Amino acid sequence: MADLANRTLVPWRFLCWTALALVLFAVLYPSRVTADEHWLASRGLLRTRRVRTDLLVLVRRGDGVAPRLVLRDAVGGRVELDPKVLTANPVLWHRLDQGVRRSRGRGLLRCGAAPLQALADRIDHDGARAVFEASGLEPGTGREPGAEWG
Repeated sequence: MADLANRTLVPWRFLCWTALALVLFAVLYPSRVTADEHWLASRGLLRTRRVRTDLLVLVRRGDGVAPRLVLRDAVGGRVELDPKVLTANPVLWHRLDQGVRRSRGRGLLRCGAAPLQALADRIDHDGARAVFEASGLEPGTGREPGAEWG
């Protein structure tokens, strides 16, 4: 816009601005996470990654600045996703939790309890807080706001 306003927009600058816009779009494009009874998929800009939740062999926290949950299954599938996606969508969390329970029952998932427990605790905490707020109660007190005892 600055080049256009100053009348300094030439073809090579137009290409630079277009390339910058495309790079930003590719980096900031949110992945869509979907789940079914036995799988969880993350669809990005260029491809879809899918993991069988009933055949999970590894769950760990990803390294890096942004928190990531890395899921690997026995058939080579791998998905990385932001834990906020699961905390914001209880249905996705429920599907993943069911698959994790099946994987543990089959003896496939032997590590990954810590990140999953931390995530489950966070989801339970957020859910309980939402119930308290919806009912008009103050969390931790067991009474309505402003109510006097005595």
